[in-house]
This record gives sequence, C-alpha cells and structure tokens, in this order.
Amino acid sequence: MSVSSPEKLRSTASRLEDVQGREDKRRLAINKVGICDISHPVRIRQRTGEDQHTVANFAMYVNLPHQFKGTHMSRFVEILHAHEREITVASFREMLEEVTTRLEAENGHIEMRFPYFVEKSAPSSGVKSLMDYQVSFIGERKADHSELFVKVVVPVTTLCPCSKDISEYGAHNQRSHVTITARADEFFWLEDLIDVAEAEASSELYGILKRPDEKFVTERAYENPKFVEDLVRDVAARLNEDERILFYVVEAENFESIHNHSAYAKIERDKTTEV
Repeated sequence: MSVSSPEKLRSTASRLEDVQGREDKRRLAINKVGICDISHPVRIRQRTGEDQHTVANFAMYVNLPHQFKGTHMSRFVEILHAHEREITVASFREMLEEVTTRLEAENGHIEMRFPYFVEKSAPSSGVKSLMDYQVSFIGERKADHSELFVKVVVPVTTLCPCSKDISEYGAHNQRSHVTITARADEFFWLEDLIDVAEAEASSELYGILKRPDEKFVTERAYENPKFVEDLVRDVAARLNEDERILFYVVEAENFESIHNHSAYAKIERDKTTEV
C-alpha cells in the first residue's frame, strides 16, 4: 500500500473543483446554513475562580447569498477546533467574527449548550452536593456588530397560593423551570443569574437533602407561595435593578402536580430602547 506525500495531496486538492463555489441561478438566498449537533469539550470559568470542564453541543450558521451554491462546512469545524478546549465569553465572540470572516458572510450565528454544575450546601445539615443547570451561549453577528446572549434554565419549586389559601391543610407544589436569557455589556457570572432565579422561587432545589433539610425546604415553600405570574415578575424586578443587564427574557413553566398541563408566563424587556 502506497502512502501519498503531503505535497502530492496538496497538489491533488488544488486540482479539485470547489463545487460549493459554483454559481446558483435560482436566486434564493439562505438565511442560515452550517452545522449543528456537534459536541466539543469546553472549559468554563466558575465564580469560585476554578475552571469547570464540560461538553458543549454546538450549532454554527452563516447566511448564504443567492448567487452561491453552497458554503464550506469544514471551516466551521476548523474554527471550533482552533480554540481547543478553552472557550470563554471573549473567545466565543472571536469565534463569531471568525465564522463570518472565513465564510465570507454578512451574518453569523453560534449557539453552544452545555450542562453546568454548581456545588451547593443543604440549608440545615450543610451536606454538599452538585446541582446541574442547562446553559447556552448564543451569539449573533450582523453588519459587523455582535451580540452575545446567555441563557440559563434553573429548576426550582413553586407552591400554589390559591391551594394554600383554600385548603384547610397542605398545599400543592410542583417542579418549575425558570429560564433567563440576558444580554449585558459588562461581565457577569452564570451563578449571578442562577442566584436570582433560586432566590425568587418558593424554594430552591438541592442534590441531597437530609430530614432536617426536607423540613426546612418544605416549610420555606409553604411560607413563600408563588404563582407562575409572581415568579416571572419577581425575577424581572431583580433584573431591572441590575444595571449590567441591558436585555432580558424571563420565562417560567410550572409542571403542575394536580393538572394535566403546565402553567407558563414570560416577561421581555430591552432597556436600550427605552427613553
């Protein structure tokens, strides 16, 4: 079996036609074209000062003008691997610029989703455990302007105020998800958004609870009932006070325990458009 030399491979590649570069006569531009569902190891800086190693799922797209037949899919992967394993907010912005430059596009989009773990201490016993949260970095680049959004999904507990008020004893509660999507010009930690969501819920969740802890969180939720409307309003009020946050979307979904449906609410605000 013969092995081709690097020079021979390069010579062969130079003679192969770039089919993607052919002209397309259908005159239909494509809004997004690229790759999705590709996993890559990343390293995320934690508020504790340590790095957390995790695996992110990437989607990377650009726009394609009507005159081009296709884009160069391999360049997306090359850009991803060029950053090795350390992807920060700063390098994420760099990747966004590289995507539009290398693929000669006006608009670019990158999204990376990954599980993020935070060590928490139970409220009474102090026993430590890990809680996982779903985090996304979402980057958009249009006309040489980039915007980066951070999205966190925070599982919490909510207790129904109506159930508490009308029942002689007890009240129904449920697992809920608070989703915060935020854009800021100043740096903030992922934990900052997680803290806001957990603080405004009826109770936060923990990986491990001993019996004294179960008593604590049950009673805390009972004394802190929240409708889904209360939850999004209270989280939004906290984000309104944070001058770093320029834009946010707050969503809450209660996976109802006594209904065959979920309850949902959403608040969106763009502070940059307000007078």
